[in-house]
Amino acid sequence: MNHYAEYTIKWVTLPWERQKAYDLRQRVFCHEQKLFQGDDRDDIDKHARLLVALGSVGGWHDEVVGTVRIHQPEPGIWIGSRLAVDSLYRRQGQLGPTLIRLAVCSAHALGCTAFYAQVQHQNEPLFRRMHWHTLDSFDLHGVRHVRMQADLNFYPPCHDPRSGMVIGSATRPRVAWTADFLTGAA
Repeated sequence: MNHYAEYTIKWVTLPWERQKAYDLRQRVFCHEQKLFQGDDRDDIDKHARLLVALGSVGGWHDEVVGTVRIHQPEPGIWIGSRLAVDSLYRRQGQLGPTLIRLAVCSAHALGCTAFYAQVQHQNEPLFRRMHWHTLDSFDLHGVRHVRMQADLNFYPPCHDPRSGMVIGSATRPRVAWTADFLTGAA
């Protein structure tokens, strides 16, 4: 396992990032959690925006270590799903939250009026800390899930999700936001 000094969280912009994100989802959802047989891809992947967390070496993106997808089933309504972090990098602690943050902030910049996710029950406390509200609970693929909604007041629009953000690997991560994210510039 590589120990990266920093990680870049951004929208997928290159074919290898997309393929490695799908590979990671397959490892997490098919092999590790056994929620799907063979592959977890579905029709949503045909139009979803895919985000990745990339381990970086000397400023070069080296490996996809986390991913999430977002899509807009109707104008203004966005849904996040398939959040996955490689098991070797979960202790880093900020990859999942930063993927969530960029997912909601970038949708917010695209006119999002409501952002929802179906979250595995064990991850509900993380989402609550990040200003999400539980709407209901249900079983999906034999696993307890909750449907949650983000409080958009805590997610300012990010107008440049392709550049994304960089976080350090220290215990208290250093986050470097893009200039557009800080200013809200278009």
